[in-house]
Amino acid sequence: MSDHGQQTPSSTGDVPFEITADDGNSAFRLTDDSDPAPAASPQSRKARTIVLSSLLAVALAGAGTVGWFGWKVNSQRHTTLSTPSAIGALTLDDSEEATATADYLQTALSAEITMDKAVGAVYKATDGKSVLFFGGTTLLWSPESDLDSAFTLVNDDQSKVADLKEVEAGDFGGTMKCGVVKSADGDLSVCGWADHGSLALAMFADRPETEAAPLMRELRSAIQTRS
Repeated sequence: MSDHGQQTPSSTGDVPFEITADDGNSAFRLTDDSDPAPAASPQSRKARTIVLSSLLAVALAGAGTVGWFGWKVNSQRHTTLSTPSAIGALTLDDSEEATATADYLQTALSAEITMDKAVGAVYKATDGKSVLFFGGTTLLWSPESDLDSAFTLVNDDQSKVADLKEVEAGDFGGTMKCGVVKSADGDLSVCGWADHGSLALAMFADRPETEAAPLMRELRSAIQTRS
């Protein structure tokens, strides 16, 4: 017989339910074992925003550059070159010798740079000074590099184009350069232009670069057209 008020364990061996302090040893805990992820600090959020903004700006700038380059290529590629009978004070020399020289020059240029169409001409001024012009049209991805290559056509064993420098290209844009070939027969100024649709060279006998450069721009204005 058991005393009144005294509880005895049941025959099943159950232990009374007990909540203990959350010391890590209890079978039942009031808190989760895993620690919550720390919240991002304002400084880290700000840094992340700056990085993303910078990457976006770079991407947009790159897209803008590609778009601008594509527009420039497309606006310059549809080019035509002609050889008018007169350009300012210059008149076209249609003699057999001049025609043969012009044909030789445009053939040499086409051998150096593949052209869709090449032209050549010899012009004479009233003072007797001649201008040898040759050029062609094609799609050029690197106009300046192609122009530098074309200048080598004027070189020979005795002389080469020297003092090559950039000059104002005029309304058509692109790049224009002038240099000088020194020889025993006298100095010969050489100028050339190139854009994404055309390339041309001209040799000016007995003219300094200060005369050759503006005359080259005059030639270009009369010879080159864009559609």
